[in-house]
Amino acid sequence: IGRRGGRPGAPAQPLCMLMASHPDVAELCVYDLTVSMVPAAGVAADLSHLNTKCKVTGYAFEVADKAVEKAGECLTGCHLVLVPAGMPRKPGMDRKDLLKVNADIAKNIVEACAKFCPEAVVALIVNPVNSVVPAMCELWKKKGLNPRRIVGVTTLDILRANKFVHEVTGAPVDQIEIPIIGGHAGTTILPLFSQDKAGATIPAEQIPDLDAKVQNAGTVVVEKKAGKGSATLSMAFAGARLARVVLAGLSGVETTECAYVESTITDLPYFASKVTFGPEGVKTVHPLGDLSAHEKTRLDAMMPTLKEEIQAGLDYAAVNEFAA
Repeated sequence: IGRRGGRPGAPAQPLCMLMASHPDVAELCVYDLTVSMVPAAGVAADLSHLNTKCKVTGYAFEVADKAVEKAGECLTGCHLVLVPAGMPRKPGMDRKDLLKVNADIAKNIVEACAKFCPEAVVALIVNPVNSVVPAMCELWKKKGLNPRRIVGVTTLDILRANKFVHEVTGAPVDQIEIPIIGGHAGTTILPLFSQDKAGATIPAEQIPDLDAKVQNAGTVVVEKKAGKGSATLSMAFAGARLARVVLAGLSGVETTECAYVESTITDLPYFASKVTFGPEGVKTVHPLGDLSAHEKTRLDAMMPTLKEEIQAGLDYAAVNEFAA
């Protein structure tokens, strides 16, 4: 199903391996900066030895390079671009500082996609997702491009919720599918346990703690890695899962998965919910469905936080433009 661009950093190396082994991926393009610990060419050479049909090519750019000027060969012809990029928050850095740094990083890549592969689906794994996705989507629309091709990856929240419900109920994990709505940070992550057969069997008094466990799962990984990393392997697995769904849709097999996209199903312009992907990217953004009393309360409580984080992204887009 064509090419895929990605960065071979911490989560992206395993993500690239999973994509190179996908039967629908004909060509994989990996790119990173020349200052990276592992050169992109080395990652590509390593992956090229997998006995799959996928052709793998590596591209490296200097820190000061603009992708819109340098990444034409890498991005031209892409059908799906996965963007696992950005810096982690450092001590003393607030959300606004992190957004400015990571939105600039995302913009460098996404504006190149707008130029070289405007028909590709661009899946963003860039924190803070709640702000970066609206920022990039609004800039994408400024160029007259289809916003249904910009997607925020929230799949890891679903995987965590599914696994935790399996551990509580003993139900087969491959038969559990917990929708995650809202956003991709803290209390904006809202698992709808009531909408899954196994999840709905969990006693109501256990739901608040299970809800919080999903929200805080990323912090647990950071703590267990003793400050030496975050959720990279599970993030790669999650990114590959969403990629499979998007690729299926692009090939004409409509497939549904939760994702954070431009939306009209609530009062907020961006929201995570069930999304059906088709040949044009996002085909249908589904309504929330029935919610339990706990889920309704949580939804009302988190909306102001998500609204504020979306607005930060809209503010970024208002004072920036993609390069010509």
